[in-house]
Amino acid sequence: MAVIAVFNQKGGVGKTTTTHNVAAALAVMEKRPLVIDLDPQAHLTLSCGFRADSRHETISAFYREGTALSKLVQDVSNGMRLIPGHMELSKIDALFGKSVSISSRLREGLQESLAWDDSPILIDCCPMLGVLSLNAIFAADRVLIPVSADFLSMQGVDRLDAALNVLEGVLKRKIERKVVVTRFDSRRKFSHRVRELLRERYGDDLCETHISENVSLAEGPEQGKSVFDFAPNSQGAKDYMALTAELLEKGFIQ
Repeated sequence: MAVIAVFNQKGGVGKTTTTHNVAAALAVMEKRPLVIDLDPQAHLTLSCGFRADSRHETISAFYREGTALSKLVQDVSNGMRLIPGHMELSKIDALFGKSVSISSRLREGLQESLAWDDSPILIDCCPMLGVLSLNAIFAADRVLIPVSADFLSMQGVDRLDAALNVLEGVLKRKIERKVVVTRFDSRRKFSHRVRELLRERYGDDLCETHISENVSLAEGPEQGKSVFDFAPNSQGAKDYMALTAELLEKGFIQ
């Protein structure tokens, strides 16, 4: 069971798009991935074509009612599996924020309910370092950090990298991470500059593959489809297949 948290404290960097389409690429490879929507906005859930009307069929039921994670898994038509998110997740910080054990809740739930599952698990995190994101990081083997090719996103990844370094002391283990540049526009000099600056700072932790700005990546979620279902010949599909192959080749997804 390989668990990857997809996280950035800045919104609009392609976090949900990356979670969805890396998982979809793994599904194309018949690896039967599971995605967990840990964001109260539940955008990953919508992007997968699923609407959760009740919190009782979502990850919120795991936190609020102790429902086993295995009972919340939904099959998605393209070969992915989904544990849906719900807006009720926004209350988790207020309800459990003072609990000493809450940070390990998801890790324990995965071990109890899905330890038998050898398929990769990707967690779409909310864009803030709170109870839910800490749950994802504590549960994860590795963290994938999407950063769009702009100045503010670059500052955000620096803050996240510093936060992960602090958490390593708490977890008493190295948090392996990879940074992937998204929304890359080859016509803009600044996109190339951001990528080079990230290379200087993070070296081999920066993915060789970058994700180009592509309209298909924005249009697919409206249809509840990944880029591979919506526009399989698009540049977005080619980029996410290349990224997934790179992550597999380098052992980041095992």
